[in-house]
Amino acid sequence: MRKIIQKQSGVAFRLKKGQFLKVIDPEGEQVSDMVVFNSKDIKEKISSGKTFDFEESILLTKNNFLWSNRSRKMMAIIDDTNGRNDFLLAPCSPETFEIMYDYSGYHPSCFENLSTNLKPFGIEPDDIPTAFNIFMNVTFDEEGKLAVKPPTSQANDYVEFKALMDVIVSLTACSAEDSNNGTFKPIHFEIR
Repeated sequence: MRKIIQKQSGVAFRLKKGQFLKVIDPEGEQVSDMVVFNSKDIKEKISSGKTFDFEESILLTKNNFLWSNRSRKMMAIIDDTNGRNDFLLAPCSPETFEIMYDYSGYHPSCFENLSTNLKPFGIEPDDIPTAFNIFMNVTFDEEGKLAVKPPTSQANDYVEFKALMDVIVSLTACSAEDSNNGTFKPIHFEIR
């Protein structure tokens, strides 16, 4: 059954080892931040650094794995119809909007949505790692300067994962204008 994450919001849920998670961009150009924790020991979580080490790439797609801070495979990327994801940038936070966008006042953020939805699982804000940013299009030049470009995802593009251990997953429909080409849309997901 397909479930909906409304724009600028998030969810968290458990996946058993062997279950599949399909994250869908129903309208196109919408990023979803994803973090993953070992449900039996929440100190074990996805790690961008370990993933880059063992996958020997910063461009992660079909046939790659997401690794934990304890050097264990947590999720396999089974399919990816878009092929562009990011694991460099941290979830947008209130500070992101203050520091990078000179925005004052309240602005929804992925960090807040991850924190709020993970709290019932005993996961504190300081425990949240760099997210695997599904559909996010981050580029860099020869000097290493990063740029956030509009997602290349089109309506109904998806990334499908297989859980390689029992995990807690949190997903967002990203709240940063630059990440989503200036608009906010829902994200859909399916578990099987």
